[in-house]
Amino acid sequence: MAARRALKAVLVDLSGTLHIEDAAVPGAQEALKRLRGASVIVRFVTNTTKESKQDLLERLRKLEFDISENEIFTSLTAARSLLEQKQVRPMLLVDDRALSDFKGIQTSDPNAVVIGLAPEHFHYQILNQAFRLLLDGAPLIAIHKARYYKRKDGLALGPGPFVTALEYATDTKATIVGKPEKMFFLEALRGTGCEPEEAVMIGDDCRDDVGGAQDVGMLGILVKTGKYRASDEEKINPPPYLTCESFPHAVDHILQHLL
Repeated sequence: MAARRALKAVLVDLSGTLHIEDAAVPGAQEALKRLRGASVIVRFVTNTTKESKQDLLERLRKLEFDISENEIFTSLTAARSLLEQKQVRPMLLVDDRALSDFKGIQTSDPNAVVIGLAPEHFHYQILNQAFRLLLDGAPLIAIHKARYYKRKDGLALGPGPFVTALEYATDTKATIVGKPEKMFFLEALRGTGCEPEEAVMIGDDCRDDVGGAQDVGMLGILVKTGKYRASDEEKINPPPYLTCESFPHAVDHILQHLL
Protein backbone atom coordinates (compact mmCIF):
# COMPACT_ATOMS: atom_id res chain seq x y z
CA MET A 1 0.00 0.00 0.00
CA ALA A 2 1.26 3.47 -0.88
CA ALA A 3 2.24 5.85 1.89
CA ARG A 4 -0.50 8.00 3.39
CA ARG A 5 -0.77 11.54 2.13
CA ALA A 6 -2.60 14.59 3.45
CA LEU A 7 -6.35 14.01 3.41
CA LYS A 8 -8.07 15.68 0.45
CA ALA A 9 -11.33 13.74 -0.10
CA VAL A 10 -14.04 12.08 1.98
CA LEU A 11 -16.37 9.51 0.43
CA VAL A 12 -19.63 9.00 2.31
CA ASP A 13 -22.10 6.15 2.02
CA LEU A 14 -25.76 7.20 2.09
CA SER A 15 -28.28 4.58 3.24
CA GLY A 16 -27.42 3.45 6.77
CA THR A 17 -24.79 6.16 7.19
CA LEU A 18 -26.58 9.47 6.59
CA HIS A 19 -30.14 8.17 6.63
CA ILE A 20 -32.33 5.07 7.00
CA GLU A 21 -35.20 5.34 4.51
CA ASP A 22 -36.96 8.63 5.37
CA ALA A 23 -35.17 9.30 8.68
CA ALA A 24 -31.81 11.01 9.01
CA VAL A 25 -29.15 9.64 11.34
CA PRO A 26 -29.27 12.02 14.34
CA GLY A 27 -26.90 14.94 13.87
CA ALA A 28 -25.88 13.94 10.34
CA GLN A 29 -26.99 17.16 8.62
CA GLU A 30 -25.00 19.37 10.99
CA ALA A 31 -21.98 17.04 10.79
CA LEU A 32 -22.02 17.28 6.99
CA LYS A 33 -22.01 21.08 7.23
CA ARG A 34 -18.98 20.91 9.53
CA LEU A 35 -17.20 18.56 7.13
CA ARG A 36 -17.90 20.91 4.22
CA GLY A 37 -16.32 23.70 6.23
CA ALA A 38 -13.00 21.88 6.07
CA SER A 39 -10.62 21.89 3.11
CA VAL A 40 -11.73 18.51 1.71
CA ILE A 41 -13.76 17.35 -1.28
CA VAL A 42 -16.90 15.43 -0.30
CA ARG A 43 -18.48 12.79 -2.54
CA PHE A 44 -21.38 10.44 -1.84
CA VAL A 45 -21.20 6.82 -3.01
CA THR A 46 -24.10 4.40 -2.85
CA ASN A 47 -25.07 0.91 -3.93
CA THR A 48 -28.76 1.69 -3.66
CA THR A 49 -30.86 0.31 -6.50
CA LYS A 50 -34.25 0.99 -4.90
CA GLU A 51 -34.64 4.35 -6.61
CA SER A 52 -33.14 6.55 -9.31
CA LYS A 53 -30.47 9.11 -8.54
CA GLN A 54 -33.03 11.90 -8.91
CA ASP A 55 -35.46 10.24 -6.46
CA LEU A 56 -32.59 9.66 -4.04
CA LEU A 57 -31.54 13.30 -4.29
CA GLU A 58 -35.10 14.45 -3.56
CA ARG A 59 -35.24 12.17 -0.51
CA LEU A 60 -31.97 13.62 0.82
CA ARG A 61 -33.07 17.20 0.24
CA LYS A 62 -36.34 16.56 2.09
CA LEU A 63 -34.17 15.45 5.01
CA GLU A 64 -32.36 18.81 4.70
CA PHE A 65 -29.03 17.46 3.48
CA ASP A 66 -27.11 19.97 1.37
CA ILE A 67 -26.12 17.68 -1.51
CA SER A 68 -25.97 18.30 -5.27
CA GLU A 69 -26.55 15.69 -7.97
CA ASN A 70 -23.01 15.83 -9.34
CA GLU A 71 -21.64 14.85 -5.92
CA ILE A 72 -23.44 11.48 -5.94
CA PHE A 73 -21.92 8.41 -7.62
CA THR A 74 -24.26 5.41 -7.69
CA SER A 75 -23.88 1.78 -8.65
CA LEU A 76 -26.74 2.37 -11.11
CA THR A 77 -24.53 4.91 -12.90
CA ALA A 78 -21.70 2.37 -13.02
CA ALA A 79 -24.06 -0.34 -14.32
CA ARG A 80 -25.38 1.87 -17.11
CA SER A 81 -21.81 2.71 -18.18
CA LEU A 82 -20.96 -1.00 -18.37
CA LEU A 83 -24.08 -1.76 -20.44
CA GLU A 84 -23.17 0.98 -22.88
CA GLN A 85 -19.61 -0.34 -23.14
CA LYS A 86 -20.76 -3.91 -23.75
CA GLN A 87 -23.62 -2.82 -26.05
CA VAL A 88 -25.98 -5.47 -24.64
CA ARG A 89 -29.76 -5.53 -24.18
CA PRO A 90 -30.41 -6.23 -20.50
CA MET A 91 -33.22 -7.95 -18.67
CA LEU A 92 -33.43 -5.41 -15.84
CA LEU A 93 -34.12 -6.95 -12.44
CA VAL A 94 -34.20 -3.62 -10.62
CA ASP A 95 -36.80 -1.70 -8.66
CA ASP A 96 -39.29 0.07 -10.94
CA ARG A 97 -38.26 3.37 -9.32
CA ALA A 98 -34.72 2.87 -10.63
CA LEU A 99 -35.67 2.28 -14.27
CA SER A 100 -35.34 5.96 -15.21
CA ASP A 101 -31.57 5.66 -14.75
CA PHE A 102 -31.59 3.21 -17.68
CA LYS A 103 -33.69 5.38 -20.00
CA GLY A 104 -32.61 4.89 -23.62
CA ILE A 105 -31.06 1.46 -23.01
CA GLN A 106 -32.56 -1.14 -25.36
CA THR A 107 -34.20 -3.97 -23.38
CA SER A 108 -36.26 -5.87 -25.96
CA ASP A 109 -35.03 -9.39 -26.80
CA PRO A 110 -32.55 -9.31 -23.89
CA ASN A 111 -29.11 -10.91 -24.14
CA ALA A 112 -27.85 -9.96 -20.66
CA VAL A 113 -29.18 -10.03 -17.10
CA VAL A 114 -28.76 -7.06 -14.74
CA ILE A 115 -29.76 -7.63 -11.13
CA GLY A 116 -30.12 -5.13 -8.31
CA LEU A 117 -32.45 -4.95 -5.32
CA ALA A 118 -35.93 -5.70 -6.71
CA PRO A 119 -38.12 -7.42 -4.09
CA GLU A 120 -41.23 -7.31 -6.33
CA HIS A 121 -39.38 -9.17 -9.09
CA PHE A 122 -37.60 -11.80 -7.00
CA HIS A 123 -40.08 -14.61 -7.59
CA TYR A 124 -39.74 -17.96 -9.34
CA GLN A 125 -41.10 -17.07 -12.76
CA ILE A 126 -38.89 -14.02 -13.25
CA LEU A 127 -35.77 -15.62 -11.77
CA ASN A 128 -36.31 -18.66 -13.97
CA GLN A 129 -36.49 -16.42 -17.03
CA ALA A 130 -33.13 -14.93 -16.00
CA PHE A 131 -31.76 -18.43 -15.38
CA ARG A 132 -32.64 -19.51 -18.94
CA LEU A 133 -31.02 -16.43 -20.48
CA LEU A 134 -27.82 -17.15 -18.54
CA LEU A 135 -27.83 -20.77 -19.69
CA ASP A 136 -27.98 -19.47 -23.26
CA GLY A 137 -24.79 -17.50 -22.65
CA ALA A 138 -26.07 -14.11 -21.46
CA PRO A 139 -23.67 -12.35 -19.06
CA LEU A 140 -24.80 -11.79 -15.46
CA ILE A 141 -24.20 -8.24 -14.23
CA ALA A 142 -24.82 -7.60 -10.53
CA ILE A 143 -25.20 -3.95 -9.57
CA HIS A 144 -23.97 -5.07 -6.19
CA LYS A 145 -23.96 -8.20 -4.06
CA ALA A 146 -24.86 -7.02 -0.58
CA ARG A 147 -26.07 -9.74 1.76
CA TYR A 148 -28.61 -7.53 3.52
CA TYR A 149 -29.52 -3.92 4.24
CA LYS A 150 -31.34 -1.93 6.93
CA ARG A 151 -35.00 -0.90 6.69
CA LYS A 152 -37.12 0.84 9.29
CA ASP A 153 -38.65 -2.53 10.24
CA GLY A 154 -35.25 -4.28 10.56
CA LEU A 155 -32.68 -6.03 8.37
CA ALA A 156 -33.81 -7.33 4.96
CA LEU A 157 -32.28 -9.54 2.29
CA GLY A 158 -30.17 -7.69 -0.28
CA PRO A 159 -29.59 -8.76 -3.90
CA GLY A 160 -26.51 -10.84 -3.01
CA PRO A 161 -28.38 -14.07 -2.14
CA PHE A 162 -30.32 -13.91 -5.42
CA VAL A 163 -27.19 -13.20 -7.46
CA THR A 164 -25.48 -16.14 -5.77
CA ALA A 165 -28.46 -18.40 -6.51
CA LEU A 166 -28.24 -17.59 -10.23
CA GLU A 167 -24.45 -18.07 -10.20
CA TYR A 168 -24.87 -21.45 -8.52
CA ALA A 169 -27.62 -22.65 -10.84
CA THR A 170 -25.81 -21.65 -14.03
CA ASP A 171 -22.20 -22.27 -12.96
CA THR A 172 -21.28 -18.71 -13.91
CA LYS A 173 -19.80 -15.71 -12.11
CA ALA A 174 -21.43 -12.29 -12.07
CA THR A 175 -19.62 -9.10 -12.98
CA ILE A 176 -20.04 -6.81 -9.96
CA VAL A 177 -20.12 -3.07 -10.65
CA GLY A 178 -20.84 -1.45 -7.25
CA LYS A 179 -19.01 -1.45 -3.94
CA PRO A 180 -16.71 -3.18 -2.97
CA GLU A 181 -15.25 -3.33 -6.49
CA LYS A 182 -12.02 -1.37 -6.88
CA MET A 183 -13.13 0.27 -10.12
CA PHE A 184 -16.22 1.69 -8.40
CA PHE A 185 -14.11 3.57 -5.85
CA LEU A 186 -11.63 4.74 -8.48
CA GLU A 187 -14.46 6.03 -10.69
CA ALA A 188 -15.98 7.84 -7.70
CA LEU A 189 -12.65 9.61 -7.12
CA ARG A 190 -12.20 10.48 -10.78
CA GLY A 191 -12.62 14.21 -11.26
CA THR A 192 -11.58 15.05 -7.71
CA GLY A 193 -7.88 15.09 -8.56
CA CYS A 194 -7.28 12.86 -5.53
CA GLU A 195 -5.49 9.54 -5.17
CA PRO A 196 -6.91 6.77 -2.94
CA GLU A 197 -4.14 7.43 -0.40
CA GLU A 198 -5.55 10.94 0.00
CA ALA A 199 -9.11 9.77 0.76
CA VAL A 200 -11.21 8.25 3.52
CA MET A 201 -14.48 6.30 3.20
CA ILE A 202 -17.27 6.39 5.81
CA GLY A 203 -19.92 3.66 5.75
CA ASP A 204 -22.00 1.14 7.69
CA ASP A 205 -21.02 -1.95 5.65
CA CYS A 206 -17.74 -3.46 6.83
CA ARG A 207 -17.11 -5.38 3.61
CA ASP A 208 -18.58 -3.24 0.82
CA ASP A 209 -17.80 0.22 2.22
CA VAL A 210 -14.76 -0.15 4.45
CA GLY A 211 -13.10 -3.29 3.11
CA GLY A 212 -13.52 -2.22 -0.51
CA ALA A 213 -12.15 1.25 0.16
CA GLN A 214 -9.15 -0.01 2.12
CA ASP A 215 -8.35 -2.49 -0.66
CA VAL A 216 -7.68 0.44 -3.03
CA GLY A 217 -5.60 2.36 -0.49
CA MET A 218 -8.12 4.57 1.31
CA LEU A 219 -8.74 4.73 5.03
CA GLY A 220 -12.05 3.17 6.07
CA ILE A 221 -14.29 4.34 8.91
CA LEU A 222 -17.07 1.98 9.99
CA VAL A 223 -20.12 3.51 11.68
CA LYS A 224 -22.38 1.59 14.06
CA THR A 225 -25.62 2.69 12.38
CA GLY A 226 -27.68 1.17 9.57
CA LYS A 227 -26.82 -2.47 8.91
CA TYR A 228 -23.93 -2.58 11.41
CA ARG A 229 -23.98 -5.55 13.76
CA ALA A 230 -21.76 -6.21 16.77
CA SER A 231 -18.27 -7.44 15.83
CA ASP A 232 -18.63 -6.51 12.12
CA GLU A 233 -15.22 -4.83 12.38
CA GLU A 234 -13.68 -8.28 12.94
CA LYS A 235 -14.97 -9.59 9.59
CA ILE A 236 -12.34 -7.87 7.43
CA ASN A 237 -8.56 -7.89 7.40
CA PRO A 238 -7.06 -5.39 7.84
CA PRO A 239 -9.72 -4.14 10.25
CA PRO A 240 -11.27 -0.68 9.78
CA TYR A 241 -8.97 2.27 10.40
CA LEU A 242 -11.66 3.39 12.86
CA THR A 243 -15.00 2.12 14.17
CA CYS A 244 -17.25 4.75 15.75
CA GLU A 245 -20.84 5.31 16.80
CA SER A 246 -22.15 7.33 13.88
CA PHE A 247 -21.39 9.74 11.04
CA PRO A 248 -21.09 12.79 13.35
CA HIS A 249 -18.45 10.93 15.38
CA ALA A 250 -16.59 10.04 12.19
CA VAL A 251 -16.58 13.69 11.14
CA ASP A 252 -15.31 14.72 14.58
CA HIS A 253 -12.38 12.30 14.20
CA ILE A 254 -11.54 13.53 10.70
CA LEU A 255 -11.56 17.18 11.76
CA GLN A 256 -9.49 16.52 14.90
CA HIS A 257 -6.99 13.93 13.69
CA LEU A 258 -6.78 13.76 9.87
CA LEU A 259 -6.66 17.42 8.88
